[in-house]
Amino acid sequence: MPTITDTITTPDGTCPVTLATPDGDGPWPGVVMYPDAGGRRPVFEEMAAKLAGFGYAVLLPDVYYRDGDWAPFDLNTAFSDPDERKRVMSMMSSITPDKMATDAGAFFDYLEARPEVSGSAFGTTGYCMGGRTSLMVAGRVPERVAAAMSFHGGGLAADDASSPHLLADQISAAVYVAGAENDGSFTTEQSETLDKALTDADVEHTIETYPAAHGFAVPDHDAVYDPDAAQRHWDAMKSFFGAKLG
Repeated sequence: MPTITDTITTPDGTCPVTLATPDGDGPWPGVVMYPDAGGRRPVFEEMAAKLAGFGYAVLLPDVYYRDGDWAPFDLNTAFSDPDERKRVMSMMSSITPDKMATDAGAFFDYLEARPEVSGSAFGTTGYCMGGRTSLMVAGRVPERVAAAMSFHGGGLAADDASSPHLLADQISAAVYVAGAENDGSFTTEQSETLDKALTDADVEHTIETYPAAHGFAVPDHDAVYDPDAAQRHWDAMKSFFGAKLG
């Protein structure tokens, strides 16, 4: 898929991005893909290109751009190595809901201005912390999000004031959430809490639990990547975005 490298100016600086598009002439619906805790890296550029092949202009941002030229993470060791765990947790926690919202506004403005992109409302999708961001953005910038997806996202219905489920009554997008079995970051109880919040707010939504581990969709996370679950997630994105973004 054709891919360009660019930067987007946000209230906090300059965010490097890639924009992957299908072959041929556009314009196409836009989607923002939020990476997992490992941040933007080659595997996510490949995933963005694959999603673009379904007929979308896919923006992949460096969500850690405020940290400058940060050293890449290896998710196979990032949480077991004490120093790397400290670094990744610090960088993850630095991306607050306010920063998610202001970044998203800049990302959506960029997409709306691109000749390759159609419309003024977009899709969001994300993995792990990016799955939380996807739902957070749907609640914080509702007029710009038509469809929001989350894959093995954590903290979606947490016991804290910044949990995305508390924004349910602000969400106008259709929502799809795929959790993982035995995932402490998104338990059965949390799934039920999220389902109730979205139902009470009359949000169109689907919540599923895949028989796989947290991280199932990302190929460079060797210990937990599950090809069957990953294919199911691609099928879900093709179907869901196809129905909600057109």
